[in-house]
Amino acid sequence: MEVNAKKSNDANVQVEAKIAKSDIEKRADKIAKEAAKQMKIDGFRPGKAPVSVVKKRLGERLEQDAEAEALREVLNTASKELELDADKIIGEPAVTKFDRGEEFIEVELKLSLRPEIEVGDISGLIPEAQKPEVSDEEVEERIKELAEAQAPFESIEEDRGLQEGDLAVFDFEGFLDGEPFEGGKAEDYELRIGSGQFIPGFEEQMIGMKKGEEKTIKVTFPEDYGNEKLAGKEVEFKINLKDIKVKQPVEIDDSLAKKIMGDDNATLDQLKEEIRKQIASEKLSKLYNDELKPKLVEALVEAFEFDLPESVVDQEVELALRNKVQQMSEEELAELRENEEKVKELREELREEAAKSVKATFIVDALAKSEGVDVTDQEMMQTIYYEAMGMGQDPQKTFEYYQKQNLLPAIKMAMIEDRLLTKLLNEKSGGMEESEENKSEEKEEA
Repeated sequence: MEVNAKKSNDANVQVEAKIAKSDIEKRADKIAKEAAKQMKIDGFRPGKAPVSVVKKRLGERLEQDAEAEALREVLNTASKELELDADKIIGEPAVTKFDRGEEFIEVELKLSLRPEIEVGDISGLIPEAQKPEVSDEEVEERIKELAEAQAPFESIEEDRGLQEGDLAVFDFEGFLDGEPFEGGKAEDYELRIGSGQFIPGFEEQMIGMKKGEEKTIKVTFPEDYGNEKLAGKEVEFKINLKDIKVKQPVEIDDSLAKKIMGDDNATLDQLKEEIRKQIASEKLSKLYNDELKPKLVEALVEAFEFDLPESVVDQEVELALRNKVQQMSEEELAELRENEEKVKELREELREEAAKSVKATFIVDALAKSEGVDVTDQEMMQTIYYEAMGMGQDPQKTFEYYQKQNLLPAIKMAMIEDRLLTKLLNEKSGGMEESEENKSEEKEEA
């Protein structure tokens, strides 16, 4: 076996090897002899089957196993020759050539190495955040919203038609082609008019109805409606409006503060102070996520120079390409299928951003280790579960989906990046801390 290994740069290794066919045959014989000790073949005592019979039973798989073993030896030889630590090699080697000749197999491999990054002093790259200002008007507006949410609905006495913002209490039954359909009937249903909760056109046609009035309206289900039997179909709903309720005004005083804060000793001034802190925290979180974190990542990518593993960049390009393709029209997809050069051009267009993304990931990883920032598997699972529940999804199924799609490492890395950048920005800005609520929201976004 001849092996020649050389570094293209600090992150990429080229390996060329010639494997004699006789070497493969010897390895195949050895594997067959080992297998013969374990295999049970009809007509022979356990472990006593001739090697020739075992080789016939294993067929092509035997040669494949022998070639795989030879490739592992090529990799081990190259690693020793270049004094490569196993933990420095990223992923599986890429086999770029495997030509079977009459006497030799010519092999070319590419190995990707984890870049070594000297962190150094990065304080000059970190932007400083100014503490957000919160006006009295913003506080008052937020408290009004909270008061509105606390306000109860009560039936109206006056004889007037249903208006937007009212709570309608009604019975309804839906008919498709004159026949009632499943799930289209309810009694004493409560609907806030203008909420957009029902099919487009339903709520609008109820406006103006009075208590005790009956009405038949026509609406069309959206084409993408979940029930295929109803999707895109025009139906009729018979409606009986039984009551109209409106929100009652709520006094903004100490009693409201006690209710909102869950504290019998709370005052309106205390509520205003808490609301002020909450709004400031929200503004700071938005500033961090929308402006300062992207700015910091961009500065880090510009400041650090190191070689990138080509295979990792290629994977990022393919991921970006798949995302791009999913957003394309049928006409654009057809053009790509017919034009291989167009696909190559698209890959090259995406390569620069893909390389930046890979570079940022390695920088964040190095900085996180330097700063002692980490995310445990338990924390990652909690974030996934919390996010799934917030979206009305099954947390366990969501986690299993991410697991099957091999997305957990990316999710964990995103959380580490978020935690690291927040830490760096907080330290630079005099220790401004975000509330636990906003930190949880950031985890969800990650």
